[in-house]
Amino acid sequence: MLNADSGGGVKDQLSSDLASLQIQRDAPPGESAGRKGIVWVVLLALVGGGGFLAYRKLTPRIYKQPVAVTEVALVSPAQSLVVVTSTGYVVPQSLSKVGAKVPGRLARVLVKEGDVVKAGDVIAELEGADQRSSVAAAQSKVLVARASLETARANLAEAKQRADRVRALVQKEAMARTELEDLEARQKVLAEGARAAEAQVAAAQAEVEPLRVVLKERLILAPINGTVITKPAMAGETVGPQLTGVANIAEIADFTSIVVEVDVPEARLGLITAGGPAEIVLDAYPTRRYRGITGEIGKRVNRAKGSVIVKVKFKDTLDGVLPDMSARVSFLREELQEEALKQRPKKMVASEAIVDLNGAKALYVVEDGKLRAVNVSVGAPAGGSVELLDGPPVGAKVVRNPSADNFDGQRIKQAE
Repeated sequence: MLNADSGGGVKDQLSSDLASLQIQRDAPPGESAGRKGIVWVVLLALVGGGGFLAYRKLTPRIYKQPVAVTEVALVSPAQSLVVVTSTGYVVPQSLSKVGAKVPGRLARVLVKEGDVVKAGDVIAELEGADQRSSVAAAQSKVLVARASLETARANLAEAKQRADRVRALVQKEAMARTELEDLEARQKVLAEGARAAEAQVAAAQAEVEPLRVVLKERLILAPINGTVITKPAMAGETVGPQLTGVANIAEIADFTSIVVEVDVPEARLGLITAGGPAEIVLDAYPTRRYRGITGEIGKRVNRAKGSVIVKVKFKDTLDGVLPDMSARVSFLREELQEEALKQRPKKMVASEAIVDLNGAKALYVVEDGKLRAVNVSVGAPAGGSVELLDGPPVGAKVVRNPSADNFDGQRIKQAE
């Protein structure tokens, strides 16, 4: 073993060894070849050592390291009452996609997104100048037919009056009977003409009614009470069935029919009963909790998912609830009380995911196949988890048990 006082001697020995490696042109052939071999061995050793160090340094940056992943979860104060938890979406049970029965171009749109409408309200109108002209022409035919009917009735009345006079004279033998017979025959002819005129009036009216119906269909009415939840079509756009234009003029949802539809695993369906209590948490408002009631349980199993759809109604309020929101439903053993409902849920993560990084607590968040170090503040522990006072949002994926080889920006892959 060398001590500090022998440092000069070591350097002299190394210099002597290196000098001995110099190639002597006048050395014997065998001795020169041996020294060349020693030089190559030393060079290969140096290259190999550098390559090994480079491998150890660059491998974590080039290759994806497998890591175990967990999630930041939101734990409700009612967690002890939960029997089943499932996720789903807010779905209105009464939803209407309003379209036009006849093709045409929109002349007016009377609603906008967010408007509340009642069944029967006019929400849009198609251009109908040509249809109104057709109705006016048909109504003119009705007027002409009625005028002809009035003329036929007047002629019939006149013929009947003359026949009555002649009949009185014939009875007094003041006029020949043949004159009366002629008048009675004419009266029959005029009566048939009046009946024909009546038929013409009815036929003309029958032509008007379909045209009026088509004209009325150019008014687009709201079929249900509800709220317009999509941006309506614009005036000037072509709408109607089997057209390449706009399929629907507006979409109306009845917010009073809103429920949360969740997929419950078939194996856990027996833990749920219709009318039982539930807790609803929307992804949009993770700290707000809604009381729910288990409603209809689906009558069919989805083979691909192995689950059944269960509908959960909102018990107290629909404040802030919108269609298609993501929701998490916890089915409970007991109904939540008002005091428990006011308690805020806690954001929790596995304790082993927390690391000390540069003197602070941190998590390695997985984003797009890379790690991102995020400083966090932690609260009280609970079992194998710890409360996060700040940091990544609920649902964020983090490394479960980080190692010393992990670093910010590292490329990783999720371990199976």
